Amino acid sequence: MSKHLIKWNIRDKIQEDKVSVIFLLLIPLICLFFISFFIGRYPIYPQEIIMAMASKLFHIPSMSTPAVNTIIFDIRLPRILGAMMVGAALSVAGASFQGLFRNPLVSPDKLGVSAGAGFGAALAIVFSTSAILIQSSAFIWGLIAVGMTYLIGKKFKGTSMMTLVLCGIIVSSLFIAFLAMIKYIANPNDQLQSIVFWLLGSLASVTNQDIIIVALPITIGTLILLMIRWRINILSMGEEEAQTLGVNPKKIQSIIIICCTLITAASVSICGIIAWVGLVIPHITRMIVGPDHKILLPASIIVGAFFLLLVDDLARSLTTTEIPLGLLTTFIGAPFFIYLLIKTSESKTWS
Repeated sequence: MSKHLIKWNIRDKIQEDKVSVIFLLLIPLICLFFISFFIGRYPIYPQEIIMAMASKLFHIPSMSTPAVNTIIFDIRLPRILGAMMVGAALSVAGASFQGLFRNPLVSPDKLGVSAGAGFGAALAIVFSTSAILIQSSAFIWGLIAVGMTYLIGKKFKGTSMMTLVLCGIIVSSLFIAFLAMIKYIANPNDQLQSIVFWLLGSLASVTNQDIIIVALPITIGTLILLMIRWRINILSMGEEEAQTLGVNPKKIQSIIIICCTLITAASVSICGIIAWVGLVIPHITRMIVGPDHKILLPASIIVGAFFLLLVDDLARSLTTTEIPLGLLTTFIGAPFFIYLLIKTSESKTWS
């Protein structure tokens, strides 16, 4: 057997092992999905959940009380799905951006989407109390912020990815200033409290309607990223190498930025600003499956969904009052990222 054939056999074996790891990652996520139904102030027993699920799936008369059905399907189910969806979206966006910018310190909000969404939500809270308007305003202004970043970056001849990041920092600072102005003029008795609570991040008020609305942009953006994930591998090698291999780097860069912005803005619009997920989870996943984006992106979706669902379960069970998600993800993410930096500096294996 030739050396080349042996090399390809080893490579195929490694690839198969990584794919099997993805399926193994699904097991704890599925288990946590069902466990999350039991977590909450109102105790629900396993048989009640099984009967309620069976009645919905098989259209049989429900043996559960109306209160149990309401808690399961109108409160806990949308919250569980929302946590999984947002965690998956922020993680896949973070992994894509880190590959695009060839920088492990890049997160999905680097181009200003979170700052723009925060301003949009605060603006809507001052003028309206409608949840739909607040979410819509956050989503639209998140897109506007990234659009401004992209347009400003285009003004520079021969714009590099680093220039785009710097433009994102400028736009983020601008919208943070706008947000501070809105907080300054907001009514401190109710509006200011609502703005602060929204900015801290929470899934407490997520409804089935919210899940249906944001599922479309998140699903579309994520599917496109998964379809082009092998091109992210090529882009991470540099623009010249990408052109040599027949890939149009500018076109792929634009597609990735649009998709990541779309899914990040949709995520932020229903739960507020949740930090560190898009930065830390891709690193954790990279430690499990390696830097190949063909495996890294689907694995990041699973790990991100598991992480944020676990954090949300802790947020609503650790204390008598719910802890904002943004605080918990920061308390967990920041120390863990310091650990990652120390380990990486020792091994010199940034990917």
